[in-house]
This record gives sequence, structure tokens and C-alpha cells, in this order.
Amino acid sequence: MGGQDRFSELLRAFLISLEVEKGYSPHTVDAYRSDLEAFGAFLRGQGLEPEQIDRAAARSFLRRLQDAHLAPASIARKLAALRSFYAFLVREGHLESHPLRGLGTPKQPRRLPRCLSIDETVALLTAPDVRTPQGLRDRAILELLYASGLRVGELVRIDLDDIDWGRHEVRVLGKGGRMRIALAGIPALRALRAYVRFGRPQLVRPHSGRALFLNRFGERLTDRSVRALVAGYARQAGLDGQVTPHTLRHTFATHLLEGGADLRIVQELLGHARLTTTERYTHVSLRHLREVYRRIFRLAGEAEPEAESV
Repeated sequence: MGGQDRFSELLRAFLISLEVEKGYSPHTVDAYRSDLEAFGAFLRGQGLEPEQIDRAAARSFLRRLQDAHLAPASIARKLAALRSFYAFLVREGHLESHPLRGLGTPKQPRRLPRCLSIDETVALLTAPDVRTPQGLRDRAILELLYASGLRVGELVRIDLDDIDWGRHEVRVLGKGGRMRIALAGIPALRALRAYVRFGRPQLVRPHSGRALFLNRFGERLTDRSVRALVAGYARQAGLDGQVTPHTLRHTFATHLLEGGADLRIVQELLGHARLTTTERYTHVSLRHLREVYRRIFRLAGEAEPEAESV
């Protein structure tokens, strides 16, 4: 069996494991496939079987990515996918040890997450036309993404039975197949109730089942569709730059911290396994605090101090 055929076979098994065992969304699985197909092309060009890769060959692949002038973040993502792929091969007994252990990742500039202001958030949430079933649905989606900090993959998996109206809670299936409880505020629940009462009945079909968010064919809405509608409403609201469902998740976390929420509470609400993942939001929050501090003291008549030598 040729290297490329062998690679395709192992890649297919790896992608199935991501979807079935880890519960990754189709969007995430497609991203892994895309990143690893570039490695498959490299193997074909080198005449190598997937099991024959070593650190030297991996470095050669890394140089090829750098020579193609890929951004450091893109290279790091492809290497992360490659490491996961080879961890799978070790786990399944195709290799005795991980061949990429110790391979460095290109350094990336630290970027602060994009966060919407309160005014921008209101403009986005109120963009849908709630006189239509789709508008009621989209308003509920935007409100829930912001009020609960949900990942888009979590949002599209919600069923009607997952909403606890009395406790203001939504049960969601998070990363790695972990079930967690997300909170929903009054505006989000009000938008959800309007959609369930007046919007969803006009979209539902015999095959719809208990899926909460439906498309015009009565099928469960996909994460790709949600990304498209968020981007469309962002343009409609006149927001600059790229706005995604994850932008609303960032905004949810940042607004909580700016409102005085404890970092560990935000960690729990976001469903982060590690506190270090949540800590990046503190940089955004501290920037906001500095701006508030400077504005208040300037309003109080404080002049900018002159530099003194000591």
C-alpha cells in the first residue's frame, strides 16, 4: 500500500475518533482534516509512510511551512494537529513512541481577544427583524451566545428539553463530551421564549425532533450557519472587523470581569478545564480598568504629572 493510501486510511480513522470519542464538531474535524492534508502531500513528495516520520522529517515539513510564509499561528495549528494525529497512532499501537516529542512550536505574538463594547453588543443583538420566524430565532441565538458565553458547537446541539426555564439554566454538551450547565439571563430567556412560542412552530417539520434551533427546512441549524448569520448581523449593525460567535463568548467573559466577577466563576461559566485559559481575559479587563481610572481622575481635575528625576 502506498504512503498516501496508508496516510488516508490512518487520517480517516483519526478523524472518526475526534468526532465519535471526543465529540468534536464537524467544523473542528474539517479543520483537522485540512491541516493534516498538507502533511499528507509532504509525505507523498518524500515517498514516506506515515510511520516513518522522525523529528528530522518533521523539521523539514516545518521549514516548508515557513518557506510558504504561513503565519506563525497557522504553523502552530498545523503542528498541533500533527501532534494529535501521532498521539492517536501511538495510542492505537501503530507506533511505539511519539516521533515529534520535543519539536518546538513557532513563537506567536500574544493577541488580546476581540471584545465588543456595550453599545456594539446592543447594536448586534437588536439587528434581527423579530417580525419573522428567522428573526425571532436569530435574536434568541445572539442573546444566548452573549448571555451564556456558549461555544457555537454547544449552541447548535441544544434541544428543547435542555432549557430549565424556572432555574434560568441551559444544559449543554461541551468540549470532550462533557455536560455542563450554562446560565441564561432574563433578556436571553425572553428571546428564547418568543422564538419557541412564535418562531419555531413555523420552522418545525415532522423530522425536526427536539432540536431547538432550526433552519428553514426544519433541520438542526449547523455551526457554519450560525457563524454566517452572526457575521451578517454584524455587518448590518455597522460593526468593524470580523465578528464571530466566539467574539460574543469573549465579550461575555470580559464584561463579567469588568463587572467584578471572580475569575474562577468566569472559568466555570465558560466551561474551561484550566484556569490559565480564562486568565487571558484579565488583560482585557485590566486595560478597561486603566481607561476608567484615567478618565475619572482627569474628570476630577487631575493634571498629567511632569516627569521628575530621582
